[in-house]
Amino acid sequence: MKNLIALLFLILVSLSSDLYAQTSVSGIVYDRESKQRLGEVQIKNLSTNVLLFNDSRGEFNIRAQAGDRISIRKLGYVGDTLTFTNQQALIINLTPAVKRIDPVQVYGRRSPDDVLKEIKRDYKKAFDLAQPKDYFTVGPTGAGVSIDALYSLVSREAKNARRFTQHIERIHEENIVDFYFSPDLVRSLTDLEGEQLQVYMRLFRPSYEFISKANHYQLVQYIKSKYEVFKLHPNLRPLRELPDIKLDVNQKK
Repeated sequence: MKNLIALLFLILVSLSSDLYAQTSVSGIVYDRESKQRLGEVQIKNLSTNVLLFNDSRGEFNIRAQAGDRISIRKLGYVGDTLTFTNQQALIINLTPAVKRIDPVQVYGRRSPDDVLKEIKRDYKKAFDLAQPKDYFTVGPTGAGVSIDALYSLVSREAKNARRFTQHIERIHEENIVDFYFSPDLVRSLTDLEGEQLQVYMRLFRPSYEFISKANHYQLVQYIKSKYEVFKLHPNLRPLRELPDIKLDVNQKK
């Protein structure tokens, strides 16, 4: 019995010495970019496994002693771990895990796909003629050559229809570039106005290939990076377009 009492006494002494060595430390958690206080942040003393969450004002209070490792975690932020060295207060700055994109206003505009559908509806005959067809058919009397398919291949009307639909396809691609690389988006990211905005958009207009593969974040980064180039060369202007010159190669001397 005496041995049991002595053991309990030693345990209490050990616990009291540990509690005495620990101090209560206060802290605040901030967003590193916006400098706003962050709430609902998980604070854990890895040495004692004590876990708590800070309040809505970003403040917390945790017991620790010199050498304890303090873990700080919040969904959407890069976690951090620090060593407590008897600081009077812990000021913690967490970095967002995903880079924020500036908000962009979206105005009501017709999508390029809607425009293309309307053109296809209005010029249905031309698009039907331009569509590739099967040159061979199979009927009750066996396999044969499709007269309609041959006509659509060699007729002048069909050739004109194909040229027309190819022209519409190029316009559709340009409409897609205009839809995403819009003055409203560029203005919101660069603050350019008037002639400077027009010059920038002509100089750095992206290709259809880029627009068709890039996501919104990549497009925003493209616009911002080209704006940095534009600021270094404020007097840069696009080259004047040269007039089309048609040469008659069949003209006799």
